[in-house]
Amino acid sequence: MTVSPTPVVVLGVGQARTRLHDIAVIDVRTPGEYASGHLPGALNIPLDQVRRALPELRHAAERGDVLIVCASGNRSQAACELLAGEGIAAATLAGGTTAWAAEGNDLDRPAASTARGAWAMERQVRLTVGTLVLVGLTLGLLVHPAFQILSAGVAGGLVLSALTNTCTMAVLLGKLPHNRPRAADLESTLTALRSR
Repeated sequence: MTVSPTPVVVLGVGQARTRLHDIAVIDVRTPGEYASGHLPGALNIPLDQVRRALPELRHAAERGDVLIVCASGNRSQAACELLAGEGIAAATLAGGTTAWAAEGNDLDRPAASTARGAWAMERQVRLTVGTLVLVGLTLGLLVHPAFQILSAGVAGGLVLSALTNTCTMAVLLGKLPHNRPRAADLESTLTALRSR
């Protein structure tokens, strides 16, 4: 059976705010990013787990509208495109949680003890890239000039990332334990989504 893709709808912050209590909000960021602050009532299904959640997302879309959010809108756009390919209608939030917070809207945060140390993926990428560049340059100066290839490789990766609008570093960092949902957490999220 061929499923015809549904168009991806982009909601502005004001539109999302007025409809927040009538729609299922799915945050596709990592659990660490989600813990650092998310739209009120949002459920966390990391982007790499969206395929696993397709039955629940389809069921939610059949009962009402679904809004997919991330930090800036890139990952939520990718999730919406994946869902559209499966015939599941979903909207994305223009500018993501960053735009939501910038307009003075509240973000829900778990108790301080569970969110301590949670960094946004963009911040994790900047730290990792900066560290790799500094290590390559330092080793190139102190040990052997060939180590500067590390810095050049990272620079090339950044250019490729910009050209393709993807981020391999973010994908790799997303696989670290602090960025991964525990199986029980994801299952409880899917149960909550089923019951909406």
